[in-house]
Amino acid sequence: MEERIARGLAALGLTPPPDAAPKLAEYGRLLLEQNQVMNLTAITDPDQVVDLHFLDCAALLTLGVDFRDKSLIDVGTGAGFPGLPLKILEPSLRLTLLDSLGKRVRWLESVCEALSLDSVACLHARAEEQALAEGFRDGFDLVTSRAVAALPLLCELCLPYVKVGGLFLAMKSVDSGEELNQAGRAIAKLGGRLLPPVDYEIPGCGVRHRVVRVEKLSPTPKGYPRRWAKIQKAPL
Repeated sequence: MEERIARGLAALGLTPPPDAAPKLAEYGRLLLEQNQVMNLTAITDPDQVVDLHFLDCAALLTLGVDFRDKSLIDVGTGAGFPGLPLKILEPSLRLTLLDSLGKRVRWLESVCEALSLDSVACLHARAEEQALAEGFRDGFDLVTSRAVAALPLLCELCLPYVKVGGLFLAMKSVDSGEELNQAGRAIAKLGGRLLPPVDYEIPGCGVRHRVVRVEKLSPTPKGYPRRWAKIQKAPL
């Protein structure tokens, strides 16, 4: 995996720290090992783990967004994507991994310890509840999420975390045009502005994905996010 990771990062034009490829390879090994007893990923081929997880996440670093010394919360992180690859590739990042499943969060803590990663908080919480907590609301330079929910719902979960002037980066498929159209009202209501999405190709496999970018213009109004049942029943 390490050699494939190094080739892919070079193809993306990235110059990561010398230990990035070995750490990502070890992360991949730990992921596939744990996946035998816990449902972390449907992707079990090592080459596909590199392409569809690690290089897919690494592509966020090619968008012209400055991740250096920034605070980032990865909402609904699952097995740590995209947050952990971003931290490995940009060690100055101050990262919070948030997930609603406790056993995933405990595994992520063990991975961070095994990889000697600092400035990473692994948080077991529901996104719509944690966004109301002091220090979290309007508290992060960057917020990421990867295929957690439809974009109108995702914006209500994630935009409350973004500082004014910060960015929400949602990783989506290239056929997400209808979601973009439907999310416009929610984005405006929550204090954001939709920027042009960016499509990219993962090197080595020809798969194309999209990053939806939302800039935070003003604090999210009180009352948002609502309870999850309400968000689902009546999307903005």
